[in-house]
Amino acid sequence: MEEVGKKLSGDGSPGGGNAKKKKVSFVIPCYRSEQSLPHVVAEIREKMGTMGQYEYDIFLVNDSSPDGTFGVIRRLCEEDERIKGMDFARNFGQHSALMAGLRHSDGDYVVCLDDDGQTPADEVDKLLGSLEEGRDAVYAKYDHKQHSAFRNLGSRVNELMTRVMLGKPAALYVSSYFAVKRFVVEDMVRYENSYPYVIGLVLRATKNIANVNVNHRERETGVSGYNLKKLVGLWFNGFTAFSVKPLRIATALGGGSAVIGFLYGIYTIVKRILNPDVPMGFSSLMSALVFFGGMIMLMLGLIGEYIGRIYISLNNSPQYVIREKLNMEE
Repeated sequence: MEEVGKKLSGDGSPGGGNAKKKKVSFVIPCYRSEQSLPHVVAEIREKMGTMGQYEYDIFLVNDSSPDGTFGVIRRLCEEDERIKGMDFARNFGQHSALMAGLRHSDGDYVVCLDDDGQTPADEVDKLLGSLEEGRDAVYAKYDHKQHSAFRNLGSRVNELMTRVMLGKPAALYVSSYFAVKRFVVEDMVRYENSYPYVIGLVLRATKNIANVNVNHRERETGVSGYNLKKLVGLWFNGFTAFSVKPLRIATALGGGSAVIGFLYGIYTIVKRILNPDVPMGFSSLMSALVFFGGMIMLMLGLIGEYIGRIYISLNNSPQYVIREKLNMEE
C-alpha cells in the first residue's frame, strides 16, 4: 500500500503534494452489536490512521436492534463527526441496511463489513490495493471460517445458489466483507425494489471481481443474527429478484413428470394386455397422484412467490424506513 500512497501523493509522501485524496466509505449493518461495535470502529480508525493517502467516513446502520446498539452508535457519532448513524424504524434485514449505507455514502471506494469483529478491518488495505490495481469489486476470502456448523452450511447453500441461479463464476468466493468502486455503487443503488440482494447487484454491475485472502476471527460475543427462516428468506430474495431459472426448472420438472406419467400409463396398458390376470394397482395409482399433485403444488407456490413479490414491489413497499439520522444532513 506504500506504493499506492506514493502514486497518489505525487511527491512520494502519503497524502502529500496537491493530489486529492481518495475517500473510503465504510458501511456496517448493525444488529445486537453493542459490545463488539466499538472495537470494530476503533480498528477502522486505527488502520485508516496509518493510510494517509485516504480520507474516510463510517456509516453505521442500526437494523432496529432490540439491545442498546443505537445508543452506542449515538455515542460514537458524538465522538467523531466522520461517523454517521442511521436507525431503522423496524427490522428490514442486513441487505436493506447495506443499501441504506450505500445510498448515503459518497466515497470513491465503499467497503462493507460485519459488526461482530469477525471480518478483520485491519486488513482493509488488501481490498483497497486490489481496487487500485484495476478491479471493480473485491471480496474477502477466508481459508478457515470461524462460523458455526449451521452458518457454514448456509454459506455453502448460498454459494451453490449464486453459482446456479445468478451465474457467479465457480472460482469466485463471495462474503459479507467486500469493497467496490463508486460506479458500481451508483448502479447498485438504482435498484429500488422491496427485496434487495447485494451479491446479485454486484454481479449485475460488473464481472471484473477478485478475491483477496484475509483471516476470519472467532466471534467474541453474541451469536449470529441469521436463523433458518432468515437464511431461507435471503435465498428467496436472490433467485426471485435476479433470475427466472427457478421457473424454468419448474417447467422442466413438469415436462419430465408428464413424460414419466405417460410412459407409466403405456407400461400399465401393455402389462394388462400381456397378462389380463394382473390386478390394477391401487397403491401405484395413489403414489402417482401424490407425486404429480405435489409437483403441481410446488410449481404453483413458486409462481405465486414471484407474483406476490411483483405485487409488493408495485405497491412501492420500501427497502427501509429511517427513523433517525446522526451527523448527516437531510
